[in-house]
Amino acid sequence: MSTAILTGPPVPGSSLDGDLRSLGFDVKVATDPRDAGALLAAVPAGERVAVVDPRFVGHLHALRLGLTDPRFPASAVPGALTAQSEARGALARALTDVSAPVPGADHGPVLAEGEALPDTLAAALDAGGVAVHRPALGSLVAAVPSDAQGRHAARDAVADVDEEAVRLRSAVKAHDGFFTTFFISPYSRYIARWCARRGLTPNQVTTASLLTALIAAGCAATGERGGYIAAGVLLLVSFVLDCTDGQLARYSLQYSTMGAWLDATFDRAKEYAFYAGLALGAARNGDDVWALALGAMVLMTCRHVVDFSFNEANHDATANTSPTAALSSRLDSVGWTVWVRRMIILPIGERWAMIAVLTAVTTPRIVFWALIIGCAFGACYTTAGRVLRSLTRKAKRTDRAAQALADLADSGPIAQFIAGSPGGGRGRWTAPLAAAVGAAILLVEAADKSVGSYWVVLAAVVYVAAAGIAVGGPLKGPLDWLLPPLFRAAEYGTILILAARSEVNGALPAAYGLVAAVAYHHYDTVYRIRGGTGAPPSWLVRAIGGHEGRTLLVTVLAALLASRGNDFTLALTALAVTIALVVLVESIRFWVSSGAPAVHDEGETA
Repeated sequence: MSTAILTGPPVPGSSLDGDLRSLGFDVKVATDPRDAGALLAAVPAGERVAVVDPRFVGHLHALRLGLTDPRFPASAVPGALTAQSEARGALARALTDVSAPVPGADHGPVLAEGEALPDTLAAALDAGGVAVHRPALGSLVAAVPSDAQGRHAARDAVADVDEEAVRLRSAVKAHDGFFTTFFISPYSRYIARWCARRGLTPNQVTTASLLTALIAAGCAATGERGGYIAAGVLLLVSFVLDCTDGQLARYSLQYSTMGAWLDATFDRAKEYAFYAGLALGAARNGDDVWALALGAMVLMTCRHVVDFSFNEANHDATANTSPTAALSSRLDSVGWTVWVRRMIILPIGERWAMIAVLTAVTTPRIVFWALIIGCAFGACYTTAGRVLRSLTRKAKRTDRAAQALADLADSGPIAQFIAGSPGGGRGRWTAPLAAAVGAAILLVEAADKSVGSYWVVLAAVVYVAAAGIAVGGPLKGPLDWLLPPLFRAAEYGTILILAARSEVNGALPAAYGLVAAVAYHHYDTVYRIRGGTGAPPSWLVRAIGGHEGRTLLVTVLAALLASRGNDFTLALTALAVTIALVVLVESIRFWVSSGAPAVHDEGETA
């Protein structure tokens, strides 16, 4: 239960008391700021407190947006202010200042005529360094009329707006792909409302989406045409549920820490499980497509890392403009180009629709080739644009951005040791050049030499040294954001090439499991950083070796075991299981019990 303090007697005919109670608030009345301060002090420290002007007139959803969103320590709409536990101290101080006696008087400063105490307190919090979130209300009404005429006009304005229609529209993510916007959201928002009215939570819908996708993967694994058709249909159903969970969270403001973790990780788990199902189904028909499945997963993950890394590098950069960005903005001003540019990068809606249709009517091999070609084009398009932006802008990156890139790099103890060794200055282009050269040498040697060759191990040693040099200074160069995707491409690509060229039975499925476990760790790192909680603990990165340690280990295992039957497969499997257990246990512990913020991803389509 939360507490709402009405700063004055209720206004006759007002439904405000009932509205606040419907939002889960226990309503108390204070006749002046000193009474409000006493009531605030009596509320248990961990509870949310709202201060509301009894003259408030507006939509219930305006109050919901202003007073119940769990993502912000303090939030306000005209006439209403809320503070969660972390902002309660600042609110108490603001109330004390407002109610402090004026010299020569026995009461605090008198508010200006028509001024609302919650608005004064919100301004005081902002001035005191506590950011107060003010949600965009659009056509929703939130007002504090000072007389009967103003109250009548405000009530007429409330009646003129279809609150439920506004609420349904706002449940849909503002920037989504073409397929999602025009083929899913027009009806999934009503499913979200249906779920809300029956008390279902976004986490339950997210779990249902995961289970549906896993069933779809199982159907694909049958290798039968009927199974493929069922898999395609179920994959689309899973995607509808995937859209519904976010819309339900926005519709009812049910954001949560657990929801942040589930939403961040389950999309990848569903998609990559479906790839595995397709590969198993193809194997039943004598077609080995595990290399294509792993290639699709590697390509998809590297593309996402490009997005994450670029965004983190420029999250709070100053002078963050370029001619390329200006051209992009001009293109977006032409309506149809927005949708074309979103579609060609093959975001999750278009991608899953393509996978579902091709699964139902073609073969897994065709599905994977279409996926690889489409995603490769999208990756080249987005990466080239971001490289051009980085080269033409004069952005100054912050220490926070440099640290985020260092965390995304996932450097282990060997690279960190090399980075800390004395070696002279570090140039503007040292980091991306070192990473690119080291990755290229490793991948070329892995593809050119026999799997059992120690030349590949030597190339891995060169890569490890290059990786250490690359992270030997603050990552503030214009292209330093390329380090994480280059490291991902080197590590994942090496595992793929060595497993494919070993021709050992089961090596590719084992490699698929290993890359999936490591990719989970990298996605988990991204969403921890996005949530403002920093990277995973350093002991975890050391325990699983860092990207350079794992890469070196896999090349050594290939050199020693690739010629010894199934030993290489067993080694990859053991490594995959070990990494998966370590990162999953730590990830679950963090997201469930650490008090991480309730973040909901409203960023680019994935």
